[in-house]
Amino acid sequence: MTRPGSVVVTGSVAYDYLMTFPGRFLEHFLPDRLNRISVSFLVDEMRRVRGGCAPNIAYGLAQFGERPRIVASAGRDAADYREWLAGQGIDVSGLRIHDDVFTASFFVSTDRDQNQIASFYTGAMGRAGDLPLLDGGPPPAWVIVSPNDPEAMARYPRECREAGVPFLYDPSQQVARLSGEDLRDGLDGASVLICNDYEFGIVSQKTGLTEEDLLAEVGALIVTHGPEGSTIRTPEERHEIPPARLRSAAADPTGVGDAYRGALLAGMLRGYPWELSGRIASVAAVYCLEALGPQPPRFSPGDFLTRFRENFGDAGALDALFAPSPR
Repeated sequence: MTRPGSVVVTGSVAYDYLMTFPGRFLEHFLPDRLNRISVSFLVDEMRRVRGGCAPNIAYGLAQFGERPRIVASAGRDAADYREWLAGQGIDVSGLRIHDDVFTASFFVSTDRDQNQIASFYTGAMGRAGDLPLLDGGPPPAWVIVSPNDPEAMARYPRECREAGVPFLYDPSQQVARLSGEDLRDGLDGASVLICNDYEFGIVSQKTGLTEEDLLAEVGALIVTHGPEGSTIRTPEERHEIPPARLRSAAADPTGVGDAYRGALLAGMLRGYPWELSGRIASVAAVYCLEALGPQPPRFSPGDFLTRFRENFGDAGALDALFAPSPR
């Protein structure tokens, strides 16, 4: 049962197959042949890691003392994954295992410039639309609607609106699949719309809505810009959030946006202002960027606060960041 003040995270549950290409993808696309692409990339290495938007975001929240609840679908090969998530302090009571299908899979190649080419196998995620969002208990403080089966992404915003539950709408990787009407329905009533700058361009193109139009629809619009940081806009204010500095070379961008989202919501749950929450998210994002895979080794509170100070100065306002948020 969802407890008062908790967070429900919806989205894909997947295994990620991460591959590294030592060159640059752009060098292998011919401008005059883009209407007929046929190219193969020989990768140097491949690794299989735990992934999926819902677990990635929930894992990020759990590092700040939260106990988020995942509502998602996985396949018969995810029993160990489910157990691992529970061991990280995540409520997996809403994670349904389907014994007749495999867990979704994400196949991605990353080049030397951190560009990515990916494919996604739906698997058990295709049944997420059958899952009810709310379990009849006390309503959660927030719901995150992250990339998922399109039917689920249509269902959950509607259930949030009907129950009066604030939600963060994150179409990101599904912007290519969702229609303009789907996107308009999904962001209707959202407290936060978040995507990267490329995805924002697609959302704007498909819906016909400008940035100002979108701000009239949602409480806040957050656009991430990779190494350029992020922008947080509300109808009243605009914040340019600088990126945190890397301590080592970037290893893999997979899941960096999810780390940003989890940390951002951790700040929001504690009532921090947008600028501070965005900077917390920037620091969490580089921990992920420096690691292979979307769920990097857990950071200690002390190291996180030290890193925050190194990038943004005094962290005195963050004393309560690693305690459970007020209920």
